[in-house]
Amino acid sequence: MAGAVMIQGTSSDSGKSTLVGALCRLALRRGLTVAPFKPQNMSLNSAVTVDGGEIGRAQAWQALAAGIAPEIDMNPVLLKPNSDIGAQVIIHGHAIGNYNARAYHDYKPTALKAVLASFGRLQARMDAVIVEGAGSPAEVNLRANDIANMGFAEAADCPVILVADIDRGGVFAQIIGTLACLSEPERQRVKGIIINKFRGDVTLLQPGIDWVEQRVGKRVLGVVPFVPGLWLDGEDMLPAARRSVATQANALRVVVPALPRISNHTDFDPLRAHPQVDFCYVRAGEPIPPADLVILPGSKSVQRDLAWLRANGWDDYLLRHLRYQGKVMGICGGMQMLGQTLLDPLGLESDTPSTPGLGLLDYVTTLEPEKQLVNVSGKLATGDAAVHGYEIHMGVTRGPALDQPALWLGERPEGALSADGQIMATYLHGLFDAPDACAALLQWAGLSGAERIDHDARREDSINKLADAVAASVDLDAIWQIMG
Repeated sequence: MAGAVMIQGTSSDSGKSTLVGALCRLALRRGLTVAPFKPQNMSLNSAVTVDGGEIGRAQAWQALAAGIAPEIDMNPVLLKPNSDIGAQVIIHGHAIGNYNARAYHDYKPTALKAVLASFGRLQARMDAVIVEGAGSPAEVNLRANDIANMGFAEAADCPVILVADIDRGGVFAQIIGTLACLSEPERQRVKGIIINKFRGDVTLLQPGIDWVEQRVGKRVLGVVPFVPGLWLDGEDMLPAARRSVATQANALRVVVPALPRISNHTDFDPLRAHPQVDFCYVRAGEPIPPADLVILPGSKSVQRDLAWLRANGWDDYLLRHLRYQGKVMGICGGMQMLGQTLLDPLGLESDTPSTPGLGLLDYVTTLEPEKQLVNVSGKLATGDAAVHGYEIHMGVTRGPALDQPALWLGERPEGALSADGQIMATYLHGLFDAPDACAALLQWAGLSGAERIDHDARREDSINKLADAVAASVDLDAIWQIMG
């Protein structure tokens, strides 16, 4: 059976995902077959696997770091929140229904069986499995029936390394407090500590390291520096910097509404990093700035987010934007919003069976139980630029606007392009990842001389930069020994 270690964090965003990705790449360099694994993930950023399922986006890029294709066993339980107290539950890549928090809590013992089955399959054919926890094991209110942190570690008999984020401040309190919240067997399972996102002279940190090691009886395995400029797919939260600053003059202004239930915002990472694009997320109550291109993003609750758009004045803004010859794009849920009507006869996302759309394209979308999950490739209808991406949606869209498609996926037309060329709609996520497609779409939106930026190569460079930083700052021999 494969060696394994679980990376748990003192908090969300402590660096668990990046550390798992770095260790996957370092194990690959060592000549090992390795896979990432996250028992339970809560995220609206997801990816389609080679075996036709859906997993968290972070596990997809971790698989790339490991040198293998993403598959459903890497994230057997995925929760996609569709309200403040409920989520769509995805087991082994496929949705089984919507659960409120209490119902899902009761379902967890069944979910644990799926988790252990996936973990067993990976262990049986890999040399190493690097496991990522979720949130923090110190969330004592969630400890009963836990499958995301210590509950999994205990069931799978997996050693744990605790990572703490010094950039938040109070790193030693994070470590002491987290361990104090664990039971004695759980504390014994923690074999070491890593301090993450450090800036400055590490020798000045040493007295604190000595103190915490003596206090908890566990070794600090390393202090990982803050690594700026990484472009790795975010697990869930919107980027802290809502606006990019273009490095070139006459940049194309791109605006995206920060929908409350925005999904797959990683679609926009290539635009945020593009030197000729001034990119901006706009949150509730903020003034909507002038733009060359407005993109309506994906959504896990299209009707609710459409109501949010109207409440924040986006419907009037879009009409004014189009009158002044601006461009509009809708991706997935954003595509559905652009149509005449959104129908939900089965109540899959809402109690409202019919919701008026923005009426900018002539089609109607009906939500159906079967979710479309497919990786695709093709070309743009304008310019023939090669494109690749993935579809994750429950809606089926029909109407005359689709007679003028935005894309061709082989012989299949996809999406819509308005007769005047101002509005584009598509179900395709990852549209801007392909360098030629990104350049062509920016040119369509009004940018002359758009540079060709290879986002996949930039992600690969970020993985290697991260792995180098971890290798230089962490006792890898100790980690391999912990893994067995």
